[in-house]
Amino acid sequence: MSTTALTHHVRLLAGPGHRHDEILTPAALDFVGRLAGAFGERRRELLKERRRLALRLASGSPLDFPMVTSAVRDDPTWRVAPPAPGLTDRRVEITGPPDRRMAVNALNSGAQVWMADFEDATAPLWDNVIGGQLNLLDAIERRIDFTTAEGKEYRLGENLATIVVRPRGWHLDEEHLEYGGRPVPAALVDFGLYFFHCARRQIDAGRGPYFYLPKLENRYEARLWNDVFVLAQELLGIPRGTIRATVLIETITAAFEMEEILYELREHSAGLNAGRWDYLFSLIKTFGHRTDFLLPDRAKVTMTAPFMRAYTELLVRTCHKRGAHAIGGMAAQVPGKDPATNQAALATVRLDKEREAEDGFDGSWVAHPGLVPLCREVFDGVLGARPHQLDRTRDDVEVSPADLLSVRRISGPPTPEGVRTNISVALRYFAAWLRGQGAVAVNGLMEDAATAEIARVQIWQWLRHRVIDRETVEEILDDEVAALGAEYPWALVEDIRALFERTALTGELPLFFTPDAYTRHLVRRTEAQA
Repeated sequence: MSTTALTHHVRLLAGPGHRHDEILTPAALDFVGRLAGAFGERRRELLKERRRLALRLASGSPLDFPMVTSAVRDDPTWRVAPPAPGLTDRRVEITGPPDRRMAVNALNSGAQVWMADFEDATAPLWDNVIGGQLNLLDAIERRIDFTTAEGKEYRLGENLATIVVRPRGWHLDEEHLEYGGRPVPAALVDFGLYFFHCARRQIDAGRGPYFYLPKLENRYEARLWNDVFVLAQELLGIPRGTIRATVLIETITAAFEMEEILYELREHSAGLNAGRWDYLFSLIKTFGHRTDFLLPDRAKVTMTAPFMRAYTELLVRTCHKRGAHAIGGMAAQVPGKDPATNQAALATVRLDKEREAEDGFDGSWVAHPGLVPLCREVFDGVLGARPHQLDRTRDDVEVSPADLLSVRRISGPPTPEGVRTNISVALRYFAAWLRGQGAVAVNGLMEDAATAEIARVQIWQWLRHRVIDRETVEEILDDEVAALGAEYPWALVEDIRALFERTALTGELPLFFTPDAYTRHLVRRTEAQA
């Protein structure tokens, strides 16, 4: 492995790659080093506090709206910043990894926003991380057009979606960059490289540097991001408040601090988003030891479940009270060739988007360009010519802590089909992820790390409460590993099985599958190539 010394004590621990020098310039790495030096220790302390809170909740401490911030919630006067250029109308947002093909398809899709996802939809191979940055730069410079080996052309049109970048979460490291003897936080790498190279270009193009912030657990983590934004803008001479960020409310603890999160980011806030699978994943991680939080098959936990209704309605009310956009959850269906299957899938998507639009959401997510027209049609029907429905303040909504935690009303054991589906989905996603693919179609759905996480933690929860037995799980695991190997001869079946066993069949639940798998497999692959 090559090691290159850089200013501000940043070391590059990877060999050269195609065009990597365009992103990993000394000035860009100096900028990332400044961010790591300013915020690395604070980030480590916040991660320690996550673990301390988890222990308190596991020992029976109640989860409630914070008493110390009641003044923030009770103050009717404060608002977030007004919508930034390109973020006023967000009725359809498409998500996906920042690879070259996805970039062209998403930008041309007719959606108002493309979330370029370095987190759940990207397996963090070093080439994927830096290649994604190159693709974003090329897209902004309108030089991303290409033709495949089969002769298919990909060309940017004229009316393009606004780019919003989702960096990796605070819990992840980027082990190919080192500052002060430690890996640089992955969030600061993804944010810093994009901001350094593209912020001014986006401003000149009439847009701006916009972000989605994943996996936040409380107001302090939002405050950290706000301070990162302030320093980044100062360092590059960009006016304070130019950055805008939408926070995904996808952890149970963040659901109790929605207003506080908006308040911390208010000069940079672009709203909140309802991330359903990660939200359920967080619920199990936090309360999975309790029998009253035993969830049934994930397919049965719909957005109409009482505790999910409480979460989404509180999100809309909170956002609109403060002048912020409320963005709905993912439609993960992938249109196929069978008309009957497509019709059923589209009917499901329509019902989901109709509920969101009628509840007051200002827009929603889709995973495939084929769903953009349907999502737009539904929101057009409610919004008309209006860009959003911030005027619907939803004063009728009252949500208590008990409402957010009322899982008991739908709790129950899994079905045999649900057990098998979770094992199958987790294995197939792990196979793709270890190969470097972060978003993959499985059974007509676009699956990413969030669905793999909920699949594997449900198996862990069911085993813990003995509603399934380990022998049954291992028999199904044998079947599914064999089926995977037969279907995908390239699959690293021993590594895939071991990853599942380490993250779903252990006594103590690993918080995420990604950190250990990243270090064991993706970093080592880069080392071997170097």
